[in-house]
Amino acid sequence: MAYHDGMTSLEQLVAAGLRERAELRRGAKLLVAVSGGLDSMVLLQVLNSLAPAWNWKLSVAHFNHQLRGRSSDLDEKLVRRTADALKLPVTVGRASVKAFAKTSKLSLEMAARKLRHEFLARTARAGKISTIALAHHADDQVELFFLRLLRGAGGEGLAGMKWRSPSPMDKRLTLIRPLLDQPKAALEAYAHEAKIAFRTDATNFSPAMPRNRVRNELLPLLRQKYQPGLTKTVLRVMEIVGAESDLAGELASGWLAGGERAPFAALPVAVQRRVVQSQLPDLGLPVDFDLVEQLRLSPNRPVNAGLNLFAVRNPAGVVQLQAKPVPAEFDAAERDMELSGRAGEVLFGGATIQWEFTAAGKWPRPIFPQPGREIFDARRVGKSVRLRHWHPGDRFQPLGMTTAVKLQDLFTNARIPRDQRRELLVAEACGEIFWVEGLRMAEQFKLSQHTRQALVWRWSRNV
Repeated sequence: MAYHDGMTSLEQLVAAGLRERAELRRGAKLLVAVSGGLDSMVLLQVLNSLAPAWNWKLSVAHFNHQLRGRSSDLDEKLVRRTADALKLPVTVGRASVKAFAKTSKLSLEMAARKLRHEFLARTARAGKISTIALAHHADDQVELFFLRLLRGAGGEGLAGMKWRSPSPMDKRLTLIRPLLDQPKAALEAYAHEAKIAFRTDATNFSPAMPRNRVRNELLPLLRQKYQPGLTKTVLRVMEIVGAESDLAGELASGWLAGGERAPFAALPVAVQRRVVQSQLPDLGLPVDFDLVEQLRLSPNRPVNAGLNLFAVRNPAGVVQLQAKPVPAEFDAAERDMELSGRAGEVLFGGATIQWEFTAAGKWPRPIFPQPGREIFDARRVGKSVRLRHWHPGDRFQPLGMTTAVKLQDLFTNARIPRDQRRELLVAEACGEIFWVEGLRMAEQFKLSQHTRQALVWRWSRNV
């Protein structure tokens, strides 16, 4: 792609990105999604400036969400007027996002996204166009990173949007994001220099939207107080995380494809997770971290996946659905153990439990939670401990609470499926429960300023 005289720096950068990543052939048809806001109006102008060099045939698509009354209609009018001025065909779609969100029980943001992508896919197919250009930019990536980070996303989610990806509504269509590595400030400067008309969406400033709070509150704070070069830093992290996530995905796909391969249990943890995760959508199951972990760690154990669905992973790594299992009776097995010596280990109920006595001063306050570990006042626990499974009627006083409560109520609040509760272990000393597997320690057994010796208690499930 050759640069032409008069090309701006933004146009040059976008042209370079298109050359390296888009794989657009000469004379290709391109559908440009234009909302009327600054980002998409800049995208339209940039692509229209670049189109003659490659004889691209641009078409414009605008979706009226009908969320802002007259303002939405003015957005549509601006897009139509701009497309006409550029002598480009324009297709407009309309739908009540608010009504669709209510009937579909979706958030406004998710409802708008679904309807918009369906419209873009229909428009592209009708025009025999295989590529759709979207106006996401670098600042959008940073906002998305923090939104997903706060929701607990994994590497695949934290990697953010791809420069090139399939349409969520039709895998035969390709979405490209030519502005993805450009900051918002560069688009604003281009719009000012080129005198581009655009509309400002007032809902972009509403604190009711999580994305707006990240954009208008969190990111300015981080840039001012912690990292002025936040955009560059986060984009670098996303690149690293994305590459590692892609590798885990490729290894998982290769393993699932068959042939000579290592046993599931011998795979790296990241690959095990992707092997399990990649099977869930085909089974109609949500991709949920807790579900993935339970299936990964516990072969042949049915896991409640919601909606009366149970999933089970066999030792070979294959996840399948099965009928609701018959509830098991409460396990009456018990084991008394003496905490003699400095440290020890015991196997019970499918778990390995390790204990160790240390000086209390080794553990500065507060002690931060760590999966698979609790630290107790050794004197309060004593030397004799009984391990057993949860029984009906068990009561427990969790750390921070003033009274004991039913374990069954704690399990319900923690959303622990009924079939899994029966497998959880408890430990008691002097007739009082001081530890429940996976929940908080007991209040009366915590370390205090008078503690001289600590009992470090670690546990893990045997795979």
